[in-house]
Amino acid sequence: MDEFEEFYEANRQNWNNRAELHSSDETGRYRIARVLAGGSSLHEIEAREIGDIAGKDIAHLQCHIGLDTLSLKHLGARSVTGLDFSATALKAARSFAAQAGTEARFVEASVYDARQALEGDFDLVFVTWGTIIWIDDIFRWGRVVSSLLRPGGKVYLLDMHPQLGQFDIDEGWPKLRFPWKTRAADPIVFDLDYTYTGDPRPLTHRRFYELIHPLSDVINALVVAGMSVDFLNEHAVVAWEAFPGMEEVGEDLFALLPEHPKIPLSFSVGATKL
Repeated sequence: MDEFEEFYEANRQNWNNRAELHSSDETGRYRIARVLAGGSSLHEIEAREIGDIAGKDIAHLQCHIGLDTLSLKHLGARSVTGLDFSATALKAARSFAAQAGTEARFVEASVYDARQALEGDFDLVFVTWGTIIWIDDIFRWGRVVSSLLRPGGKVYLLDMHPQLGQFDIDEGWPKLRFPWKTRAADPIVFDLDYTYTGDPRPLTHRRFYELIHPLSDVINALVVAGMSVDFLNEHAVVAWEAFPGMEEVGEDLFALLPEHPKIPLSFSVGATKL
């Protein structure tokens, strides 16, 4: 096993472990009951920015336990297909779809294999929250996204801002620690005891690897893949409590306290295949 396979396998095991916890969510953060009742788990940002999706065929990359995938169907999509590399997550996703009575397809594969794994072309590729930090080649990711879309199809990406990814907690205060851009051969290594939802149950697969992609690389990855950027937005909120003591300013959206100098916490990009 080479180092890249080692990183990938460690992350897959970590996400299998998290999927076990998230699919029996004890914190309410995943809004399971709402989705099973035909509602939506989307946050205010993505629900507003994707606009009207009625009648669209949507591919949801890195779909995790599938709740947002099902939400897209509930919001009017013609078809939804979720893709993830975690078998545990997809088992939960299929169970949720059956419980909700919602038609959805879930496929186990690496993002890089999405074009081979998914049938047909799509009107929208949906990618949100905690996704591209696991991608070691953002330009390859851009080519995969573009390959999934029909001409005129769109990608919507919403994720943690790379500037937020540079910070860690030091004596209870965010401190700049990591570089603005990481190399695939030298990712950031984390060993955490708990998942991000606040669930008190400990992780058994604690180690995982992340990468930081600057906004310039994300945008250029889409442009060189034949896409036109429609918008780039930066947001002062993120969908988890990234630092202790953040304030909740919307449903499951967190901001830095007023006394803290502000940095962008998340960003969103919309782009259209030419």
